[in-house]
Amino acid sequence: MIGKQQTIENLLPHRTPFLFVDDIVSVDKEEIVAVKTFDSETNLWLKGSFPEHNFVPGTILIESMAQCGGAAIKQMGIMDGLFALTSIEHAEFFKGVEYDQPVKYVIKNIRISDKLIKQSGIAYVNELLALEATWLCVRMG
Repeated sequence: MIGKQQTIENLLPHRTPFLFVDDIVSVDKEEIVAVKTFDSETNLWLKGSFPEHNFVPGTILIESMAQCGGAAIKQMGIMDGLFALTSIEHAEFFKGVEYDQPVKYVIKNIRISDKLIKQSGIAYVNELLALEATWLCVRMG
């Protein structure tokens, strides 16, 4: 299990405040489980999106899910290089995610090649469905 920010930073180019992975709970070639909590004190810069509701913006949740998927792929050692989120094929939101709530991502690897990573994921808050998405990351350079 990866839990230390330093270790996650070894897997991704992102840094605070744009590093959206807390823990990679489990990983194999088919499924990744990861967790992120957007705490209200550390993420003040995000609060302007829905100030009356304390919702994490949906685009940030998709970015977080993609970061979790990318970090896990790197952790497995099956991909190297710099990959970037280039398209969102599908995204559907079912409930708002409030600050200070752990978000559990369950991510499926659809296609992995030397030039691209296609994944889909489901985000849960308190075991309730919050988001489903499918995205593509492409090797940069």
